Amino acid sequence: MEDDAPVIYGLEFQARALTPQTAETDAIRFLVGTQSLKYDNQIHIIDFDDENNIINKNVLLHQAGEIWHVSASPADKGVLATCYNKTADGKVVTCAAVWRMPAELEPGGHESPEDAASPAHALELLCHLGPAAHGSTACVAWEPAGDGKRVISLADNHILLWDLQESSSQAVLASSASLEGKGQLKFTTGRWSPHHNCTQVATANDTAVRGWDTRTMSQIYCIESAHGQLVRDLDFNPNKQYYLASCGDDCRVKFWDTRNVTEPVKTLEEHSHWSQEPPQDSVIATYEEHEDSVYAVDWSSADPWLFASLSYDGRLVINRVPRALKYHILL
Repeated sequence: MEDDAPVIYGLEFQARALTPQTAETDAIRFLVGTQSLKYDNQIHIIDFDDENNIINKNVLLHQAGEIWHVSASPADKGVLATCYNKTADGKVVTCAAVWRMPAELEPGGHESPEDAASPAHALELLCHLGPAAHGSTACVAWEPAGDGKRVISLADNHILLWDLQESSSQAVLASSASLEGKGQLKFTTGRWSPHHNCTQVATANDTAVRGWDTRTMSQIYCIESAHGQLVRDLDFNPNKQYYLASCGDDCRVKFWDTRNVTEPVKTLEEHSHWSQEPPQDSVIATYEEHEDSVYAVDWSSADPWLFASLSYDGRLVINRVPRALKYHILL
């Protein structure tokens, strides 16, 4: 039964990595990655039963390290990528790898939230995305409409395009490009556009937003001062091929037409903290179930009116677009 009331799930560890299970379009499912220095980290598979308004979950061990980013294959429900910290030669570096869930969990029975007694399964490592020589990896983006065999990783000032071969057990570097300029340039985030036959990627570094053509790995547009402070996140409008949204530490959400990036199409600053869930023209609802910094917000891939948010204290909240607004749009 549809209900506007939020549903809350608590992880025992801190967390900031969240993604919908993109290849799953029937069940409402999210993946959450934890950050713990003392214990084995985990991927929580969260299934939301919208008829009964309850959450079911499975927990997978991610023993490689703290998870800073997680993304799901668009083609294979059992495959995901993580960016995680590890220590090498006395330095902490953020690595990226592709993993497979145990076959019995793709998809299958679930524990109830109260059942923590059963031992957790471990993720199976399929391949690493590159040597540490490329630098620390900020994020991994899958080709949106692809067969799950092409991913991009952003490592320091490198944008790397990988072909996953042999059932994703081998990653071959197909092409790459680098940021050039003064100082230590580093990518912070990126998104692969679902339009233009999936040939365009947008990236953020510092206050700049850049577009890249994956066929030539060349830059196709650059917004040097997209925000007054660090750009935190980007996303493409899935319905309008030239529209890109960005948000930054300057507490602004901006909308861009990538055909002409001289000025934003629209700028919103109706919030006191930066947000990764930009409204279209004005704020339509505020959700206040979190008590710590919110690091991720993602729409469900199965229900366009439902989204999950994750705060650093490990609180996952599932919310919906207000019912009155939903029916106003639909009717």
